[in-house]
Amino acid sequence: MSVLLFGVSHRSAPVSVLEQLSTDEAEQAKIAEKVLQSSLVTEVMVLSTCNRVEVYAVVEAFHGGLSVIGQVLSEHSGMSLQDLTKYAYVRYAEAAVEHLFAVASGLDSAVVGEQQVLGQVRRAYANAEANRTVGRTLHDLAQRALSVGKRVHAETGIDAAGASVVSVALGIAEEKLGSLTGRSSVVVGAGSMGSLAARHLLRAGVERIHIVNRSIPRAKRLAERLRADGVAAAAFPFDHLPPVLTDADVVVSCTGAVRPVVSLADVHRGLAHVPEPKQLVICDLGMPRDVDPAVAGLPGVFVIDMERILRDPAARAAATDADAARTIVAAEVSDYLMKQRMAEVTPTVTALRQRAAEVVEAELLRLDNRLPGLDPAQRAEVANTVRRVVDKLLHAPTVRVKQLASAPGGDSYAEALRELFELDQQAVDAVAAGELPLLAADLTTERDKTE
Repeated sequence: MSVLLFGVSHRSAPVSVLEQLSTDEAEQAKIAEKVLQSSLVTEVMVLSTCNRVEVYAVVEAFHGGLSVIGQVLSEHSGMSLQDLTKYAYVRYAEAAVEHLFAVASGLDSAVVGEQQVLGQVRRAYANAEANRTVGRTLHDLAQRALSVGKRVHAETGIDAAGASVVSVALGIAEEKLGSLTGRSSVVVGAGSMGSLAARHLLRAGVERIHIVNRSIPRAKRLAERLRADGVAAAAFPFDHLPPVLTDADVVVSCTGAVRPVVSLADVHRGLAHVPEPKQLVICDLGMPRDVDPAVAGLPGVFVIDMERILRDPAARAAATDADAARTIVAAEVSDYLMKQRMAEVTPTVTALRQRAAEVVEAELLRLDNRLPGLDPAQRAEVANTVRRVVDKLLHAPTVRVKQLASAPGGDSYAEALRELFELDQQAVDAVAAGELPLLAADLTTERDKTE
């Protein structure tokens, strides 16, 4: 059983394709459910962000699992499988692990180093867990990826070097408008990205921030936090968007909607009441687009979309910080894979010891039958001696096989052990299924011995 990744991201596809693949949480659950209908797949996690849609699955067979995932995403997006595969990338086994660690660290983001993707990975796992589509393999992988992401942000300067998508967008806005100090702004969406946008606008010195959102209570909570920080802020429903645009200099839209929420008519009506021509900058951070593309054709309106942001030099982290992050990811991948290989051989080692214990008990029973009058103390000494001999004979090979299995290509040692000692695969599987907590403790002890 190995992890297979099928994905499409900003690195492999244009925004239009990402829009077709974009999913909300309900759709992600349906995708996972459909993929799991195949007997070739046992676990699924769907990661969908502004810049990527990735399906991580534990599969019995590479080609079969790939076909299943591709077909489900093809049906979801409405794209033919042939068209979809033009933009897709596939990672398998070790490469899938490395990719998820890099994603969680912000190394594969449109703006290298941004931290939002770490929360998105966390939500993807939480949703999969809530829908019971993940098991032990993806649980371990996701938790380790989150740990790696936290370590990268804590130990490198990648956060400062790679500004968030919001800061890059506002940097471009300042190139068009000049300083944002004293200006008026509108934030469309009161989620995590909307809150982040509002904080950036606050730091940029804007005088007023209007929050437009479908949920008024949520918009009001964000506005209250902003007022507590000393900025004029108010909350409005979506049907009040045109009036608030009249006074706006910069708009940041970042909702989770699957179709544009800022229409050509909205912007046209908003600008129709402006007493004199002015320039309006709209930062469209939605994926799919929040802003109707036709808005960019209005006089005095400049739209900054994700494609424009991806081309900005500020979206790239400093080379030294990115290299430091990659070094951490590489080390974490190596350590994770080593422990996974050790975990795979441990059930075989445990089954071997159980088999040896059964042989010892059988021989002691035979001894009792042959020498029924044997003194209990003598019998106990014989039993202890036999057990010590078996333990000593097994100690070196079982410790060594774990060490060998931890190296790349070490998965063959478990199979060799099963062949040499004629171990039943079902017995090994039973150990793996029934003694996972003990195996984890055993791995820790063995690791401590070798360090």
